[in-house]
Amino acid sequence: MSMRPSRNQSLIEALGLEVKVRRLDLGLSQEDLAGRCELDRPYITLIESARKQPTISVLHRLAGALELSLGEFCQRVDDRYQTALKAVGSTGHPGERHG
Repeated sequence: MSMRPSRNQSLIEALGLEVKVRRLDLGLSQEDLAGRCELDRPYITLIESARKQPTISVLHRLAGALELSLGEFCQRVDDRYQTALKAVGSTGHPGERHG
């Protein structure tokens, strides 16, 4: 039995949105954020536009740069993700696995 790719696009979109919203709340440009976590600005753009799924190490650096603990950051992303799932509402199929 082979494992399916673990790519959950809705979750990656929630992550990108949280990075962008928190960055703007802190008054940071993508360049500022990139400098704070020692990443390239284009990589930040890819994360914010949900075209990149960062590693746990990158998530840890992003959280710190956004002045959050990794736990707080993940909770915010999860809250955003759960809200998005509820917005889909009855159009989704319960029990369906995405990714």
